[in-house]
Amino acid sequence: MGADPAIAATDDRGPEHVQLINMTLRACQVATAAVANAADALNNGDPSLFDAVSECEKDLDNLDREIDERVTLAVTQVPPAQARELLACMKLMTDLERIGDLVSSFAARARAVGAQLEMQDVSELLKMASVLEQMLVTAYHAFSKRDLELAVAVLRADAEIDRLRNLIYIRHVEGGEGVAQESLQVLFMAQALERAGDHAKNLAEEVCHSVSGHTLRHVLRSQNQSSEQLYLRWLREQQPRRA
Repeated sequence: MGADPAIAATDDRGPEHVQLINMTLRACQVATAAVANAADALNNGDPSLFDAVSECEKDLDNLDREIDERVTLAVTQVPPAQARELLACMKLMTDLERIGDLVSSFAARARAVGAQLEMQDVSELLKMASVLEQMLVTAYHAFSKRDLELAVAVLRADAEIDRLRNLIYIRHVEGGEGVAQESLQVLFMAQALERAGDHAKNLAEEVCHSVSGHTLRHVLRSQNQSSEQLYLRWLREQQPRRA
């Protein structure tokens, strides 16, 4: 992603507007770093990586407070289109802050029981974290580039997190012999990542709304296609009208 966001001031975006966008992009980077650090910490148990996750959570909390305060004022001083983008910053930040909390919870459990986990559990949790990390990277680019195709890619990726979470759930719960303490920890960790994936999906949905002015729900017309397919079809239909 690079060290710094690349959004610059333009004729229709003042310095405050641009700074709020860049702060939101920075928050996306911090959330991505939190996931990467948590996965590495689970993999090798390095205490400094667990501490890094905690620092990311604190950074996200601070960014959440600052963006909320500044957007509340800035949104009253810009035209409607810009106001929608600023409100998107606030909504994105809410989900990013929640992702930070969930990843921190995941890391805390990993720190407590990581050495006791079976390799299959570690492997599948790492796969979930990898998908989540890529979703956040893609969401970052979708928002910075106002790219709807990238936003839809994030929506699609959420299904893989759900699939991996279901595999873990089936293995630990459907054996019929009760759930061991270690299994409970694994299930809580998988649930944290799955819920973080839902919040990453929210990021993509908000990008869709910010860029197009329409939500996925506005274009659902059939039960035979996924919401992502319907949204992409709707976007293609809109292109001639914008030409």
